[in-house]
Amino acid sequence: MKVLKFGGTSVGSAERIKNVANLIVERGKNIIVLSAMSGTTNTLVEIADYLYKHNVDGAKETINVLEAKYVDTLKELFAGNDEAREKAATEVKACFNYIRSLTKDLFTVFEEKEILAQGELMSTAMMNVYLQSIGIKSVILPALDYVRTDKSGEPDTQYIRQKLSALLDKYATADVYITQGYICRNAYGEIDNLQRGGSDYSASLVGAAINAEEIEIWTDIDGMHNNDPRYVEGTDPVDELHFEEAAELAYFGAKILHPTCVLPAKLNNIPVRLLNTMCPTAKGTLIYNTTAPHGVKAVAAKDNIIAIKIKSGRMLLAYGFLRKVFEIFETYKTSIDMIATSEVGVSVTVDSEKNLDNILDDLKKFGTVTIDRDMVIICVVGDLEWRNKGIEAAALDALKDIPVRMISYGGSNYNISFLVSKDDKVRALNLLSEHLFKKAKKD
Repeated sequence: MKVLKFGGTSVGSAERIKNVANLIVERGKNIIVLSAMSGTTNTLVEIADYLYKHNVDGAKETINVLEAKYVDTLKELFAGNDEAREKAATEVKACFNYIRSLTKDLFTVFEEKEILAQGELMSTAMMNVYLQSIGIKSVILPALDYVRTDKSGEPDTQYIRQKLSALLDKYATADVYITQGYICRNAYGEIDNLQRGGSDYSASLVGAAINAEEIEIWTDIDGMHNNDPRYVEGTDPVDELHFEEAAELAYFGAKILHPTCVLPAKLNNIPVRLLNTMCPTAKGTLIYNTTAPHGVKAVAAKDNIIAIKIKSGRMLLAYGFLRKVFEIFETYKTSIDMIATSEVGVSVTVDSEKNLDNILDDLKKFGTVTIDRDMVIICVVGDLEWRNKGIEAAALDALKDIPVRMISYGGSNYNISFLVSKDDKVRALNLLSEHLFKKAKKD
């Protein structure tokens, strides 16, 4: 059995829901993980924001607009089948009524998470009724019945496995299973979620729980490209990636895959395939625990980076200096992307302004502190094991006319990162593409 996850754009209209239903039927008995229809989660966040601000009228107006969108979608999806349309409309209406019941004076994060869960509940209800209307024996496996996080906020994998197994046994005769991505319950039984992009994570957790043959992530582009097609012309999908390579690319800007998605699949050695709903015949990208040797796979960029440099004579021949520096970032719960050290200084990068002033004040206790804003991390990903010759030189040669603030290499066998100004981002991406991929094609 496979796990197939379809994102919001894949189920963003009546036509696309029908197309996805055809893909589901073609692939046989699998578990289908669905996101909310595109735009829904953002609108639900907007509704919650109105309620935090005690603007009930604003929230209700936004609810009405969103509900009208769903009514139109149902009319198109079930044209000529009033019975199925009425059944789906009843389930969708129940979700909107529930949202309206939360438009009250007391509104907290708990109510917000309940509102955010409605998007996935509606998309799965519509898909389930549509599949049944075309003769498919489909069953909903409610994510709120089996996906749970523990007290530290991490997925309770043993609980997920046990509960999901029981549900699959209960509905053993079903043709296909439908479940929600993103949403879950926490250790206290409250409705919660796996954060934005969490539907990828849901699919990976479900795949690990059932030891799936494969996890398919369906989006609106044909796999992970070897560079950012928004800035570089002529990019190509990458046929295969190691899990570590995919994780590096996802973290450093390749938006097609949520960074946390790969971990459960990697640990359980379950291949992940990235596919295009708009072009189902495209090969896509296969992610697994193997890498092609001696090659660069892809380039990605992460924006809005801040570089911090701490220079101190006290660092020379001293021990404990780095520990004190890192403890400051730990105190303010701020993660570091890149790091470079010398005998008298250390440079790090962060991707958030949150608590930055406090961090800088504390760092000044240990040395002279300077910062550079509006920076970009460009990462080159592939088989970069240190014994391989020439790959780093090729990347450096490509950027010979670009000012490079920092270089990070050796922390991973799969990534070398360069910190450049945002003004040089597009040029750097194109130069790397020209030197690393287009020259290789010519050769």
